[in-house]
Amino acid sequence: MISINIDKAKAIGHDIRRAVRASEFEPLDSLIAKQIPGIDAQQAETKRQEIRDKYAAMQTEIDAASSVGEIKAAVANLI
Repeated sequence: MISINIDKAKAIGHDIRRAVRASEFEPLDSLIAKQIPGIDAQQAETKRQEIRDKYAAMQTEIDAASSVGEIKAAVANLI
């Protein structure tokens, strides 16, 4: 019989979520860090918050999951 450690499965789900979120942050972080004249840093920060909100909901889904199937469903559009 195969036993799955749900806590480890959740950790893997969170790792996937973090990696994809980081790739979405990367171009915005670059704009903010470079402080290029004419580039609205506030607009970039607003987009960063939208990304945070999107992944916060996914984090909640992963934390509430009681099965591997629920974790897979939470990250399905990422992989």
